[in-house]
Amino acid sequence: MSRINVVERNAASAEQGELLDAIQAQLGMVPNFLKVFANSPVALKAFLGLHGVAGDGELDGETRERIALALAQTNSCQYCLSAHTALGRKAGLESAEIAANREGASLDDNAAVAVKFALSLAENTGAVTNSELLVVREAGYNDAQIVEIITHVAMNLLTNMLAKASQVSIDFPEVDLKLAG
Repeated sequence: MSRINVVERNAASAEQGELLDAIQAQLGMVPNFLKVFANSPVALKAFLGLHGVAGDGELDGETRERIALALAQTNSCQYCLSAHTALGRKAGLESAEIAANREGASLDDNAAVAVKFALSLAENTGAVTNSELLVVREAGYNDAQIVEIITHVAMNLLTNMLAKASQVSIDFPEVDLKLAG
């Protein structure tokens, strides 16, 4: 049971209902963590706006999911790990890649650089070194993509915090936080 109210459509205010209906129309479902966000329509709108803009950037969907998986595992967010495992599969990530992402790596050398950089950003609250930035640039990431990696880290930290603080029920196929092996 969630420690923060999960706003169901039948109990939603007009503004909350409009937002939930829009999410339902776009995704075919309303994930529980967005129902928690709906407690504050302003916060939900801000998240949806950031998520929409971040999804339209230069960073490919697979890399965005790799980052989300690495952060969910590092931050012990079972809800987000479960959600991004499902979303990662939908984006084309195979099981071995998802396992590597959860360990802070990737089977793709270029993506591994982005995942490692993302984890360093989170661990160091943005205070990455010049050499870390150089490695990311040498891997071919431009400044727009670097800013998008930073944006995805911040966005995933937000969702990890909301899911953990609320202890919202997992509404995706559940994934255990314990790594295999």
